[in-house]
Amino acid sequence: MAAAPSADAIRSALAGVEDPEIHKPITELGMVKDIRVLDHGKVEVAVYLTVAGCPMKDTITQRVTTAVSAVSGVTAVSVELDVMNDEQRRELRKTVRGDSDEPVIPFAQPGSMTRVYAVASGKGGVGKSSVTVNLAAAMADKGLSVGVVDADIYGHSVPRMLGTDDRPTKVDDMILPPQSHGVKVISIGMFTPGNTPVVWRGPMLHRALQQFLADVFWGDLDILLLDLPPGTGDIAISVAQLIPNAELLVVTTPQQAASEVAERAGAISLQTRQRLAGVVENMSWMDMPDGSRMDLFGSGGGQIVADSLAKSVGGTVPLLGQIPIDTRLREGGDAGMPLVLSEPESPAGAALRAVAEKLSVRSRGLAGMSLNISPAGR
Repeated sequence: MAAAPSADAIRSALAGVEDPEIHKPITELGMVKDIRVLDHGKVEVAVYLTVAGCPMKDTITQRVTTAVSAVSGVTAVSVELDVMNDEQRRELRKTVRGDSDEPVIPFAQPGSMTRVYAVASGKGGVGKSSVTVNLAAAMADKGLSVGVVDADIYGHSVPRMLGTDDRPTKVDDMILPPQSHGVKVISIGMFTPGNTPVVWRGPMLHRALQQFLADVFWGDLDILLLDLPPGTGDIAISVAQLIPNAELLVVTTPQQAASEVAERAGAISLQTRQRLAGVVENMSWMDMPDGSRMDLFGSGGGQIVADSLAKSVGGTVPLLGQIPIDTRLREGGDAGMPLVLSEPESPAGAALRAVAEKLSVRSRGLAGMSLNISPAGR
């Protein structure tokens, strides 16, 4: 007859169970309420959920059941769910975020190892959000920890493109972002009913972005992408103030009218002293059935933007990639399945993956980085 399992063995097994939103052991987060070992190897485990109606309760139940069932001597597992009170949620927030009452933006701290890319465009309609979503999905598919801030407050579209309609979970003053395709994402669309428009002025936009960066628990991200609204308005300025180390990634089309406007979006780095990560040319050409290419929107716009910005900043600004027109890219955005995942070997999917690879392996050294200093007068 097998020996009865001990409570210590059960707790040790539970130490290997991570909360699916916070990604820390539930034992460390104070989520294990009670462990009861009954006769004949039966075990009852009581677990605290962070909030009532927690969207991950089924996942937590399944993970606890699987972990405890693997302990020698366990014949049956019963999981009972309870909900943390306000004090327990405050303790959880302190465990995760520290004792500071005033939330800080982790990506703006000197020791941050997260690469932050602000994806910008001069005008709308160039596919900036499609590029952002596919880059994020490609990076996450490589095993990187990736987050996306849908900073286009008026024209938010990232949740749909990532295929999620989940709502964030609020724990005390901390917000846990939903995940889709391995990407953590936050958007104002997750807080507004239906397709309600957001009618805000500058200060409210700044505060919303600040909350997305400071109040949301992102964990240890390798890369954070911000999908900016078109142009050089309030959000672009706020990003420069809140995350001065963010690098600008400019998206344009080959069309001359679009490239001229894109140059303005990139040239904002001269005033904000942000580094330019490079330029992505979208809708570069259309592959025809006979193997030829149709330059539907002209050609050369991306290289013109890269060369012009390089001349302006006095450094190298690479053209990171040219993305051909592919109806599957649009279909993937509507269906919530990024092309880099559904058809990674397609011309557009491969081009986007190549851009993601270049951005993922960028050096963290000081070369080319703005140090936010001005030369002293002689």
